[in-house]
Amino acid sequence: MIIEVINTAGEKTGRTVNLPEDIFGIEPNTHVMYLAVKQHLAARRQGTHKVKTRAEVQGASRKLHKQKGTGGARKGNLRNPLYKGGGTIFGPKPHAYDLKLNRKVKDLARMSALAIKAKGNAIVVLEDVTMAAPKTKEFAGVMKNIGVDSKKALFVYPDYNTNLYLSLRNVPNASGMVLSDINTYDIMNADVMVLTEAAAKIFTELETAEA
Repeated sequence: MIIEVINTAGEKTGRTVNLPEDIFGIEPNTHVMYLAVKQHLAARRQGTHKVKTRAEVQGASRKLHKQKGTGGARKGNLRNPLYKGGGTIFGPKPHAYDLKLNRKVKDLARMSALAIKAKGNAIVVLEDVTMAAPKTKEFAGVMKNIGVDSKKALFVYPDYNTNLYLSLRNVPNASGMVLSDINTYDIMNADVMVLTEAAAKIFTELETAEA
């Protein structure tokens, strides 16, 4: 899959990047994508929900009245779950929501997400962006030039770049990520994925190494 490289002004540079077909041209497997997204969202849950049982709430433990002879129902103490302020029956307890997925399943899900973006022409290859200093306004201008300012864009770069990250983090519809950290959820959550030229060439290098 050949994609033309554009510069920060939105103009063609005359250079191209050949993204490997065995990653960007596969038939997407939507089920493994669902599993990967489910795992990602589950891992984001804190799982700290907690309610108090009748053994944990405050209140006297004395019996409210004698068992028989009152003409009313039997009653225990004020911590009974049937009373206001009493404990909660079968309430939530802290626990983890982590799900286990095999590495090959997660890799296939990630490749499927990349293939969907490729089929939808939602991948842009941008020349390497160098920011002398963190400038949100300047970065917003780059997004406008390349035509992704009105879309939810995921910028992918090869290594962590402090100035680039600080420039894009306050742009509402932009997010940035190192190539090694991309996952199925972030790819599918974006309308368009913007690869820097250096990041895009890593895919080509991986294909050459495997061959």
